[in-house]
Amino acid sequence: MILIKGWIIKYFSTTATAKRLGLEPKVLFAKLKEVNFIVRDAEKWALTAKGKLAGGRIKTSVKLGDYIEWPENFDLTQLPAHQSPDAPIELVSSTKLGKEFSISSNKLNYLFSELGWVNKSLKGWVATDQGLKQGAVQGEDTRSGVPYVRWPDTITQSRLLLSSINDIKGSNTLADNPQSTTTPEAKHRATDGHLVRSAAEMLIDNWLYMAEIVHAYERQLPIEESIFCDFYIPTGKVYIEYWGASNDPKFLAHKEKKLAIYKKYGFRLIQLDAADVQNLDDILPRLLLKFGVQAY
Repeated sequence: MILIKGWIIKYFSTTATAKRLGLEPKVLFAKLKEVNFIVRDAEKWALTAKGKLAGGRIKTSVKLGDYIEWPENFDLTQLPAHQSPDAPIELVSSTKLGKEFSISSNKLNYLFSELGWVNKSLKGWVATDQGLKQGAVQGEDTRSGVPYVRWPDTITQSRLLLSSINDIKGSNTLADNPQSTTTPEAKHRATDGHLVRSAAEMLIDNWLYMAEIVHAYERQLPIEESIFCDFYIPTGKVYIEYWGASNDPKFLAHKEKKLAIYKKYGFRLIQLDAADVQNLDDILPRLLLKFGVQAY
């Protein structure tokens, strides 16, 4: 389930959703395919951009792999008012989107970059694989050759984008982000003011701060799944996970699930354990340099 603006939204698999709607699963799968919410990809069903906008999301399970979930209020008959299944999607520029969100196009492009949807080239912006999955369309100025990206107008309904915009505007609250570091478990204050959950995380945070590396603590991954990293370094788009030395079965299952997410989306990941924390000066500069991040 996910918490949005104080409301808990539960999600159910397509099979469970079919039962809730009083349909046979194969009938619902056929209907979802008919309205282009899902498509057959090899031996699995894949979620389309329209399916995402209708509320669908991908759930990753260690045992079951990837499968599609739908919110409890999902109603196949209620398509967005401006969109029919076969209607073309209007493409809009970052300038137009920025005006709608009351932020500059430059800031919006950097937000897209932070989400991992675009990369900045020497001049202009280039869509990433994750951006293309969001419906991005790559373009190029015919005169200057500067690359740019246009977006489907339906991107304004993306919960992930809206949450990130609220973040930079300072509009999100603890109710919007229940895993915020202001929770009671975060009792260790790092040098830069971050409240972290363990002494080891405090040492990692302090090392990054003293190395003058901009970083975020417990940043949500730029995906539909509600997964949070330990540390995120915008320069190089690198994630750091500290695993500690726990052998608890629940923790190991959580770790395996999280690693599967990182692998699925191809995110750049640095993994640290308890022994690494005692030798950060030797380990972190070498690992960061692999991703183009230079310390000191």
